[in-house]
Amino acid sequence: MTAARPRTARLRARAGRLVPRTLRARLIAGLLVLLVVTCAAVGFATTAALRHFLVDRLDQQLADTGGRYAASLEHADRGGATDTRAQTPGTFGARLLDGRATAAGVVDGDADDADRPNADDTVDLSAADQRALAALPVGGPARTVRLPALEGPYRMQAVAGRDGDVLVSGLPLHQVEDTVDRLTTLELTVFAVAVTAAGVAGALWVRWSLRPLERVAGTAERVSTLPLASGAVDLSVRVPDDDPATEVGRVGAALNRMLGHVGAALARRHAVEERLRAFAADASHELRTPVAAVRGHAELALRHPGPVPEPVVHSLERIGAEAGRMGAIVEDLLLLARLDAGRPLADQEVDLTRIALDGVADARAAGPDHRWRLVLPEEPVLVRGDADRLRQVTANLLANAGTHTPPGTAVELALERAGAEVRLSVADTGPGIPPELADRMFERFVRGDRGRSRATGSTGLGLSIVQAVVQAHGGTVDAASRPGRTVFTVRLPAATAPQA
Repeated sequence: MTAARPRTARLRARAGRLVPRTLRARLIAGLLVLLVVTCAAVGFATTAALRHFLVDRLDQQLADTGGRYAASLEHADRGGATDTRAQTPGTFGARLLDGRATAAGVVDGDADDADRPNADDTVDLSAADQRALAALPVGGPARTVRLPALEGPYRMQAVAGRDGDVLVSGLPLHQVEDTVDRLTTLELTVFAVAVTAAGVAGALWVRWSLRPLERVAGTAERVSTLPLASGAVDLSVRVPDDDPATEVGRVGAALNRMLGHVGAALARRHAVEERLRAFAADASHELRTPVAAVRGHAELALRHPGPVPEPVVHSLERIGAEAGRMGAIVEDLLLLARLDAGRPLADQEVDLTRIALDGVADARAAGPDHRWRLVLPEEPVLVRGDADRLRQVTANLLANAGTHTPPGTAVELALERAGAEVRLSVADTGPGIPPELADRMFERFVRGDRGRSRATGSTGLGLSIVQAVVQAHGGTVDAASRPGRTVFTVRLPAATAPQA
């Protein structure tokens, strides 16, 4: 059973490759199959009708002869002459008495005697031949008989003689077979030419008929290449064939209506996104001043020279810490809003090697309980972009590794150049990313600590900032995680050839 299943699968796959897949190929193949079946049916019917007609004429000739030639063989046995006048060359005659052939002959037609235009040749019949002749019904219809002593099949008929014998007469079928073969050859030639011409004409006709459907498919393909995920989308592409009187026209009209609805929905979505983006940018910008003011007043109150109760000091410290945290969130939101709005970043040559060195040094100072490792190439790695934003990408990835892994975890930052691409990866040996967060870790306000504790200082915007900054630089970022191994990889286009 198990061995038969792969074989069945292979046979199905092979059959699938032989079956046409495109609609055009299926229509042409179906047309050719129907035409071949029709030609075969017509050829079979005409051939069978012609054969039946010719055999009926042959049977009529046998009935008209009445066994004269077979009866003349009786006189030949007594020393007389056979009657071959008006007999068709190849005519067979035999006289049977008590199931035994007493005489048998075939009209030759090659004699030179003017009085006997046809001569006869004696035929030696074997016992099997005699039994086959004896099996013919006396006075019944003619039958097709094959005798080894004769060349080819014969139509034979048996009639009763005057002396209690049976007279068998037969006519050859080779002329009928030759006529039918010629007709079959002619039909095969005509049908082959007709099928070929119909195939070419059908292919052109089907191709012309499917042009509206190809335009519909082309429109759908162009729409499928449009970036619909975000931003303003121009869905002005429409199907030119929208005549409701045709099937393809109805499909085109339905597709045009669907594109209109989708375009309107995307336009409304873009308007909402723009309003939310503007609100986030304006709110972040407006919140920077009051948050800075709250933080400043808290620090000023802590510096008061007079005695301040301990609870008040603690409250002021908490106010300052929360104001600082709120300021970080406001700055991150403002950055994301600017990146979403497509504001241009600085475009200068940036040495990622220096950024990696500084980032690991800062991470080592902030997380001395972790084991930090740096892998750099021998030559500087250069990219074009905003140095401050790229420095923030490196800091966020290192901070993410240090925050969400236990003390003693090894964290490695590796930098390399592969052709026209620069890869910056941060790998750690921590517990890995929870499966429920793997698909949305780059979304905003997604945090690794389920309790959303503020002890770690995480705002849930670090990885979303990393993704936004990297995409603004024309790069990509992805993550691969399993218990004991988590790697974040940033890919950026290289600036120039590496320099010493």
